Amino acid sequence: MSQLSAGDELELQSLLKQLLCSIQDKISVAPSAESAEEILLHLEETDKNFHNYEFVKYLRQYVERSLGSMVEEETKKLTGEDSQPAIGSGHDVLIHTVTRRTRDSAQFQQMMQSLKNSMVLVLESLINRFEEDQLRKEEQHRQSNTDNCSDSDSSFNQSYAFIRQEQLQVLAEKLDIGKPKQVRWQALQALCCAPPSDVLSCDSWTGLRRNLCAALAEADPDLSDLVLQFFSRSFSSSPLSVTREIYSSLGKSVESSFLSGKLTFPSGSSVLDVNAVEISRLLKQIRLMNDFQKDVTTFWIRHPEIFMEEVIESTFSLLTLHQEFGSAATDKHLEPVHLLALLDVRASWFKKWMHGYYSRTVVLRLLERRYKSLVVAALQQCLQYSHACRRLAEETSGPPAGEPQTYGSAQRSSYSGEELEYAHFVHSLCMLGKILLYANGRKLFPVQTRKHKEPVGLTDLVVALINIMYRHPEAPPSHTPHTDSLSPGALVMELLWTLCERDECAAECLHQGAVLETLLDPVMLLLQGQQVQLKSPVATLTLIADVLARIANTDGGLSLFLYEKKLEVERSEGTSAAHVIVRFTLRLLGNDLPALAHCQGHHWALCGAFIFVCRQFYNTCEGLQVVLPYGLHTAVSQAWRQMSSVSERVPTPVPGASAGASTQETQNLMLWEETLLDGLLNFAATPKGLLLLQQTGAINECVSYMFSRFTKKLQVSRCEKFGYGVMVTQLAATAPGVRALHASGLVRALVMELWSALESGADDVKAVRPKPTPMEPIDRSCLKSFLSLVNLLSSSGSVWELLGRQPLANKSLYPLREVASSIPDLIDRLIAVNSDEKIRSLFHYEQSHTFGLRLLSVLCCSLDSFLLLDSQYHLSSMLLQSQRDNMADPEDDQGSIMVDGLSVERNHVLVRVLAVGGPSERILPPRALQEGERPYPWPMFCSSPLPSCYTLDRPQIFSAKSDIGVFLASPKDAETDVSWLDACRRHFCQAVTSDPDSLTGEVLADLVEDVVLRLSATECFFPPVRFKAEEKSVTNTALSPVEQLGVHTCVRYGRNLKLLRGDAATELTLLMKQVKTFLSSQRIKTSSQLTTLQDGYPGHDWLTSTVFLLMAGDPQRSFSLLLQLSCLLASAFLWPARIHASVHLPREVAESGVPPLYWSTAHYLELLLKAEVPLVHSAFRMSGFTPSQMCLHWLTQCLWNYLDWTEIRLYLSCCLLLGPDYQVYISLALLKHLQPHILQRSQAQELQVFLKEEPIRGFRLGHYLEFMEDLERRYRSVVLTDMQSILSRAQ
Repeated sequence: MSQLSAGDELELQSLLKQLLCSIQDKISVAPSAESAEEILLHLEETDKNFHNYEFVKYLRQYVERSLGSMVEEETKKLTGEDSQPAIGSGHDVLIHTVTRRTRDSAQFQQMMQSLKNSMVLVLESLINRFEEDQLRKEEQHRQSNTDNCSDSDSSFNQSYAFIRQEQLQVLAEKLDIGKPKQVRWQALQALCCAPPSDVLSCDSWTGLRRNLCAALAEADPDLSDLVLQFFSRSFSSSPLSVTREIYSSLGKSVESSFLSGKLTFPSGSSVLDVNAVEISRLLKQIRLMNDFQKDVTTFWIRHPEIFMEEVIESTFSLLTLHQEFGSAATDKHLEPVHLLALLDVRASWFKKWMHGYYSRTVVLRLLERRYKSLVVAALQQCLQYSHACRRLAEETSGPPAGEPQTYGSAQRSSYSGEELEYAHFVHSLCMLGKILLYANGRKLFPVQTRKHKEPVGLTDLVVALINIMYRHPEAPPSHTPHTDSLSPGALVMELLWTLCERDECAAECLHQGAVLETLLDPVMLLLQGQQVQLKSPVATLTLIADVLARIANTDGGLSLFLYEKKLEVERSEGTSAAHVIVRFTLRLLGNDLPALAHCQGHHWALCGAFIFVCRQFYNTCEGLQVVLPYGLHTAVSQAWRQMSSVSERVPTPVPGASAGASTQETQNLMLWEETLLDGLLNFAATPKGLLLLQQTGAINECVSYMFSRFTKKLQVSRCEKFGYGVMVTQLAATAPGVRALHASGLVRALVMELWSALESGADDVKAVRPKPTPMEPIDRSCLKSFLSLVNLLSSSGSVWELLGRQPLANKSLYPLREVASSIPDLIDRLIAVNSDEKIRSLFHYEQSHTFGLRLLSVLCCSLDSFLLLDSQYHLSSMLLQSQRDNMADPEDDQGSIMVDGLSVERNHVLVRVLAVGGPSERILPPRALQEGERPYPWPMFCSSPLPSCYTLDRPQIFSAKSDIGVFLASPKDAETDVSWLDACRRHFCQAVTSDPDSLTGEVLADLVEDVVLRLSATECFFPPVRFKAEEKSVTNTALSPVEQLGVHTCVRYGRNLKLLRGDAATELTLLMKQVKTFLSSQRIKTSSQLTTLQDGYPGHDWLTSTVFLLMAGDPQRSFSLLLQLSCLLASAFLWPARIHASVHLPREVAESGVPPLYWSTAHYLELLLKAEVPLVHSAFRMSGFTPSQMCLHWLTQCLWNYLDWTEIRLYLSCCLLLGPDYQVYISLALLKHLQPHILQRSQAQELQVFLKEEPIRGFRLGHYLEFMEDLERRYRSVVLTDMQSILSRAQ
């Protein structure tokens, strides 16, 4: 092969060219010759077609001819002629040995030298023919007037020829402006074929760049296009340190073209022709700059900041040309920003620059220090467009100036002056929109403009944009197929939406009185019966409602709507914006706006939009206070009922009939009905709103609608950040709410979802890949379902509604495929596991039973829930029996119980339900084992009574005679009741803060008696009752099993406190019968289907038990106090059994099943919590739990098991002496005290369980008395006034 023939040389050249053309895509991305060589060396690894290339086949044949015989001989020597072929590892050894011997042979060295010599000859021939091919192609190019060559050879030569420094020096000289055009054109052609990296790194690059810029400014497109082609290749393959020079040169070239003064702005009927030579050349240059602007953000962070700053400064310098022009159209100049806006109308380059902090900092710094005129020009353009819209709207009803009418589907070739101005407006608006998002951008305002005497601030800009939206409420069709709507209204709305999403932006730009006045101006005109000068009133008002809703969705915006009464939105009176919006919504619902009578076709959409605005008010406690007097819930429910009756009369579509109009009408009716249901449903976001929803009679339909959206995993609304979790929790806190949840199917869905995660699994994947054994008592896959059940069963009312009178199945056989579908099923299968059949029916017995015991532990934290479960299902006896069955010898009563996970869980639950007391009065055994010889040192038991180690003796406190004791013992005849109460409050507060030990049980008993006696004489709220039950009627009164169990629980607690002696159970039973007889006469007879309203008060009367303990077990003294207390306002909130279905309440409230403790006390707790302890409020909301539910839990059982007896006495005394509103303040103080724990537990998704299972440790009422007194000064006028209105609340 060393003597290569001419035919062989041509064949080898052809094969080599064919190979290079085939792998062109792979090596075209190589920035240098070294990279291209690296790609070729690894081609066999990266190209699956490597062995199919003809050049590779030729090489393989050549090697076979040269070394084939030698390889065969070496193989025979190693294996022997008669040997069998080697297999396995021996075969690999044979191959390596033959290969090594072949490479070390003389024949191999001779072959490689011959192949190298032949390839050198072929490559030299190719290089020698390069110049001839290039000249021939240049001649062909001139003849065909094309830039691209058609054959594969040209593609190779054009892209992969290498060039020496001497050749670059020659090209630089040929590009001199004094050379003939043909010479310069040929030099540019050669330069475009050279690798950009070689050109940019050559010594003559400075002169070469200067000549390239000169050629770029040439009018001849042949030269300028070739320069742009070289610049484009350089941008994609060069570092920023080099490309910034090219970008700057390109910017200076464009700048010089505009400074020449030859470019005029089209005016009148003249247009800008983009095909004109000069305009086309500038558009190409600006297009290349714009492409680089958008791409440079991906890599400039890897370079020094000065490189990025130079690129940004070059851009801003170009865009600030010709900004000093007159007002007349003839004085205007065409600016670079006009052409840039045509190419990138939404300013995507600027959005990319502002996206990252690295570049945004430099952009804003340069705008502030050197190029603020760019911001001024953008602002001026927006203001001018706003003024033009307003002026032309007054002159004519046609389309406003500047808005493009239509764009054809074909490519545009000319643009009028108005269209250029509009493109400039859109570009400016998009730039300002990004600037306003950041604090340093907003610091650029106010801005002084030419046509405004006063500086233009953020508020002025937003008002101008809103006015533009008023003139363009409907978005026209998309102007170009690849962009979104460019209508002014759509662009302004997009900007306002973006500002609303950021609290700081919204606070500075939107939460301003002038902005709100502008938005509400059409609303106020319509309320006053005037016509509004709007292009499309319904569309405009719908957009207004959308912006108002987004503003009201933030805390700052909501405060502006509710409390800012200085807005000049009404001539007759000063009022808040929320009142105006609610009134307008009511007028819309009643079709009471004559100015909109001609817009009935779109009435529902407009009405729904303003209901959505009101929804942002009433789904918060503070907003509901404003909406409540208007009866909006009643108006919405009436509209829903009317719509329901109309939808029922819609005929059923008949097959084959024309259903176009009918189907559309049906869809509109359904959409409007769902809108109304959605509006009603959101009243359930607050405790008081839930009462209003219940009174509308639409709670079941609303919850069913919510469940339908929940199953479809639909977003609550466009403004909501969380799902329906909080709303479900609010509903579950009340009996009617949980009944509606059960009727909708949501409870069943939660139970089946839990069962699927816990037992059966959701799919068949687990059969192939079983899930790992859980390390936690409640696996992460079941945690969500566990918390959902905790939220659902948090209140005793929901437990009574779902479990009351519901027996357990206790079947003799449970099929393995039988799935639990209700709460009683869960109790039966997971908690009351009292038979072998139940154990065998569970696939994961220990895990599932542990889950059930954990759920039971949380449920039993509510004493009423425990009493129901134990009296109905005998769970404590069942747990004791399970412990007995877990003994090594069940027949031996003295034997020890085996320690395992389930016995530890059962022991914890038994101690929790049998021991009553606060943090210092009982000890709950831990659920975790300890290291050492005794992993579980706590005694387990299988029978009553409870081991004494779990209860703590209350220390005896001996206090000297206190001031308040002396005060109570002093004569009272000389003082009036009012002055005595004031003096008593002072002594009490002083004692609570300075000497709480002086407030002994005897002192507080006397205090409470005297206070209730004097209050009943001066502040009697309910009609006084003269009750004297006959002994026979009292004796015949039967206590329910729940009440009987509650009596035993109370007596057990009193004896642990050493407050009760003797036959206390009989005395408390007598007291409970007396109270029950008295309260029965105070209740209405209801036909409600609620379980909680069937047989008196559901649960135990914990206030009566508390008073009994306070009076040291004296039933007569206790009953006398309770009779006097029953006529006080405080009894409605401290004594849930007294106000349950009371005749004193409005009938609709009494039959609602929602206690005042929930819709008043808990409601104001949430209101104050958001204002006073916002972090805790946020933690609750993020956890899907509500403070109102926890408040209802605590206060229903008088804080038993959460506070020590000493603090419970103070709680009762404080609410009676200082006022019932202190119930709200004390609850808030408890949450404030728990704030560190709440924040920590919410992050670990343990908030619900923590608040229910853990006592409130370290709380002393005296430590928070000053805090509560401050709350009283600021909120009593609202809280106490609302509490006093319960008798007249008949919404």
